[in-house]
Amino acid sequence: MKLRRLLPLLLGLAVLAAFLWTLVFLYDKSKKHPIVYRTATPAISDVVQKTVAAGAIVPRQEVAIKARVSGVLDKLYVAAGQVVERGNKVARIRIIPNMVNLNSAEARLRTAEISLSSTKDQYDRLDKLFAEHLVSQTDLHRAELDFQLAEQERAAAQSNLSLVRDGAVRGSGKVSNIVSSTVSGMVIEVPVKEGASVIEANNFNEGTTIASVADMQDMIFQGHVDETEVGKLRVDMPVSISVGAMDKSRFEGTLEYISPKGVDNEGTIEFEVRAALKLQPGTFLRANYSANADIILERRNHVLTVDESLLGFDHSKAYVEVETGPQHFERRFLQLGLSDGMKVEILRGLSLSDRIKIPATAGQDGTNGPH
Repeated sequence: MKLRRLLPLLLGLAVLAAFLWTLVFLYDKSKKHPIVYRTATPAISDVVQKTVAAGAIVPRQEVAIKARVSGVLDKLYVAAGQVVERGNKVARIRIIPNMVNLNSAEARLRTAEISLSSTKDQYDRLDKLFAEHLVSQTDLHRAELDFQLAEQERAAAQSNLSLVRDGAVRGSGKVSNIVSSTVSGMVIEVPVKEGASVIEANNFNEGTTIASVADMQDMIFQGHVDETEVGKLRVDMPVSISVGAMDKSRFEGTLEYISPKGVDNEGTIEFEVRAALKLQPGTFLRANYSANADIILERRNHVLTVDESLLGFDHSKAYVEVETGPQHFERRFLQLGLSDGMKVEILRGLSLSDRIKIPATAGQDGTNGPH
């Protein structure tokens, strides 16, 4: 009987306790907790305003060694990476003569030999007559001249036949089927292989490239900048170049060329720029390394700076909120200097000891902002 009387009482007490706990929980949730703002301080640092140009490292001068005769590449004397001097042999070409030209050259030689034989007989006959005082010296000199001209014509016909058939004239020391380097440097590319057909360079064809030679100690950066940035550039600006294939390595240089004409790249006008690299002795850069050049537009060293995320703007006037007491801030307008997009130079309005409120918008990454 007692248990039956106590059960409703206990149930009522439980319901009352749950109700009171719910009221306390809702009251606690409705209370506003005070916001505690983090603060930051100005710092002394360098501010560098720059623009970035994407491009590659290339030799200042790259020379393509071309074939001067058509034929088949018979022998290669060089390989990529080999250093050559001007005049060194690069390749030998086996000439495949054109049958029409060969036939014409042979016919010219036969004609020259017939003419030479005829003029020689004429000269010998007049020489005997002159000895018997039967002809004048003028007639003899004329016959001698014709004989000498016929000899020259035969020699020319023989040389022409030799060139058409062999690509060389015996005894002349000039071999047109031997390709020689026209400059000193490193062979950076050999795009053909032995046995490949090559075409001579002429007025109608640039010819087959046998090898490319360049001075790998005289390298430049070649890239492009957007038209919105080119107006800020000028020759002799310092350049800092990072090479993608060489981690943490940067090379200094000087801007030496800005193209006067832009080119359309997928709807964007870009201008070519080139910068000379300052390489340390022993440094070797391969041609066509991809690289990015930071072209330094302006620089401030060891100046008072703050993070740009701390700034607010009122009618284009920059300000920050400076702590004047525990969690008490007042607005202070600033005079700004150079900015690099991350931090900005402070010319007036702050000191190194000031503490600046970090705005709520600066805490979206979870590292700053109110708590």
